Amino acid sequence: MPHPSRINNITGPAIPGELSRRLHRRTSSFRWLGIDSLSSRFYIATVKWRNQLLALCCLLGFAGFGILYFQHWVVQKPFGIVLFIGEGLSADRLAAARVYLGGADARLTLDSMPRLALLTNYSNDFAAPDRAAAATALATGHKVNNRALSVDPDHASLTSLTALAHTNGRANGLITNGRLTDATVAAFYAHGAENENDEDSIATQFAACGDFDLAMGGGVARFLPQAKGGERQDDRDLLLELQRNGFDLVHSKAELEAIPAWRRPKLFGAFANAELAFANELEAKKDQPSLSDMVRRSIELLQYNPGGYLLVVDASLMRRAAESNAAERTLLETIELDRAVATARRYAGPKAMILVCGDTGIGGLNLNGSPFRKDSSIAMLGLNSAGQPWLTWATGPNGIRTYGNPPGGPNAQNTAPPETSTQYLEPAAVFDKAALNTVSDVLALGFGPGTERLQGIMDNTAIFKLVRDQL
Repeated sequence: MPHPSRINNITGPAIPGELSRRLHRRTSSFRWLGIDSLSSRFYIATVKWRNQLLALCCLLGFAGFGILYFQHWVVQKPFGIVLFIGEGLSADRLAAARVYLGGADARLTLDSMPRLALLTNYSNDFAAPDRAAAATALATGHKVNNRALSVDPDHASLTSLTALAHTNGRANGLITNGRLTDATVAAFYAHGAENENDEDSIATQFAACGDFDLAMGGGVARFLPQAKGGERQDDRDLLLELQRNGFDLVHSKAELEAIPAWRRPKLFGAFANAELAFANELEAKKDQPSLSDMVRRSIELLQYNPGGYLLVVDASLMRRAAESNAAERTLLETIELDRAVATARRYAGPKAMILVCGDTGIGGLNLNGSPFRKDSSIAMLGLNSAGQPWLTWATGPNGIRTYGNPPGGPNAQNTAPPETSTQYLEPAAVFDKAALNTVSDVLALGFGPGTERLQGIMDNTAIFKLVRDQL
């Protein structure tokens, strides 16, 4: 019988203790059976690999359990966050859009959002906020005075959601079918007093901001000097400055679609000098993308940032239509917002946070006259069988003398159109050059992580807090 030291020399380094004695006995058995040292080494190697395989299986099992635990029990922040602002989105607007789309039992994508709340939306100094104050509450979580863009009553600048997202490593996108210098979107990057005659300053602040990876919309005239067809008085070409800062410029839907989806974007979409085309005019302006087109491409481009993204979407044309008492166009733009939300849910995925909220009520649109359950589309326009208008407004340019005196008293000049105008099929009770903001609560609807806190009646500043806590 060989000595144990010889066994150790055959099988490798010395093995102490009980394991050495067991190997000695088994090797002795191999010798007795006529099995050579090669077979003994094969046996030892088999035991070794079996133990390693068992350890690997245990490791994989623990790793799998850890992944399941993290996915289902650990609170995670969403990779994608999309915040929609439907200008003038109130409960009565949603109901009228549903009926216009397909009758009383039609359903919108917004109807499937599982979380719902009403938002109070007064400003720091008025019961009815203007665009700047309402947008600032959403963007910064602070109540400010009317006409204040992300500055408090002491004129101190307030930090916006997009600035916080940029600090946290998220990519930022900002898109609108209105002007990129409008107050609603400007509240996310500009500071100061909102003044429609000072949009040059707002555009300058955007060019210097540095928080955005992607922006699309209209209002290009405020980025270009007069010599290049713009409206700037200082001869600065902000589009050229954006290009020098690494932005790619696109001017049409075709150019937008041609941007590769695999690279992290620095993109500025300049699609119109003023607002983009209304939904019922897009066929005639095929070079312009729809709100849904911009949402889809934005998500495709922003999702390649490993730290996630925040996309702010402003449905501005809802307001533009309401201001002029264009009821059908207002409802069509509400439906266009609904399509854009459906696109976001499809492309951002089920784990994204999607919020849809109004900013302030406008105009006081009502659908009256007991339409039939299946009445929809043009059946909602004009007059009902009793000769009464289906769609009416509280204020706006369609007011006539018999519906009320113009602001300033009965002797003030009323510049309403002649009473033979077809606009009186959608009349306003009180004449004004543009429909006025109302004190109506606006809607907030949510889908995804963090939106479970949407419930009951909340202040509009709660939207900022919901998004901030998920960044």
